[in-house]
Amino acid sequence: MPMTRRHFLQQGTASAVVLATTRSLPADPLGLPIGCQTYPVRASINPDFAGTMRGLSAAGFQTIELCSPFGYKDFSSLAQYKPSELRRMLHDYGLTCISAHFDTGELFHHAEERIAWAKELGLTQMATASLGFGTLREGVPPTVGDVNRVTDLFNTFAAKAHDAGMVAVLHNEGFEVTSIDGKRVYDMEIERLDPRTVKLQFQVSTMQKGFDPVDYFARYPHRYISMHCQDWVMNSDGQAKEVALGKGVVDWKKVFTAAGKARIQNYFVELEQDPALMAQSVPYLKSLQV
Repeated sequence: MPMTRRHFLQQGTASAVVLATTRSLPADPLGLPIGCQTYPVRASINPDFAGTMRGLSAAGFQTIELCSPFGYKDFSSLAQYKPSELRRMLHDYGLTCISAHFDTGELFHHAEERIAWAKELGLTQMATASLGFGTLREGVPPTVGDVNRVTDLFNTFAAKAHDAGMVAVLHNEGFEVTSIDGKRVYDMEIERLDPRTVKLQFQVSTMQKGFDPVDYFARYPHRYISMHCQDWVMNSDGQAKEVALGKGVVDWKKVFTAAGKARIQNYFVELEQDPALMAQSVPYLKSLQV
């Protein structure tokens, strides 16, 4: 369902009222600011960025993760601002932003320009959703050679980001949840990516494909920096329906406990099926004791 400005602001105001009654509850999970990935509200970013950000702030979000205006068309209007201007705007809306997603073409072919943009914006994390987006041969089954090639490219970018004081971050969806010759692509990538310059961001919804965040956080305790948070219930037809955090199947106390041990630095609520569910997730996160 597209998120209109009116609907989103109404939802944000309602959530702010709910949050006013939760001020005395324990700190947010791990003492980290409650974050929101902005991709689910992309339909309102270009026409009303200010209203969208104010709605997120009113809902109780303290930090956001953006998407690049050069690689994501729904964010293209943000290119009109200097990164320093965008940073001041977010501050005025009561939000911080230290992480953003970029497509692989940007990172592999325009690394210096994107790193400069990110640094001026104040980012410390430059993430990409998948190393398979735009890098694999269409209609040709991927090979181990493809894994080696794309991880080499990401390592090259990560070294440049590291020299500029930032960290490259790999998310896990798409190519990452597939297998080649019975071995998970994601596991092969982690083995090849340089732990000195590359961190990982876990997509919790990949639990539906057998990827357990608790398992990965335990196996790679110093590799993860971030996670995207989704919750869901399974319909009678076997399809997952997203719900507000705490209303579905995910054991968030267990996940956040493992995330804390793995030294996660930030997390972002990301509920794309109905963006209003993100605001509805804030009171639960305010009350979650870990």
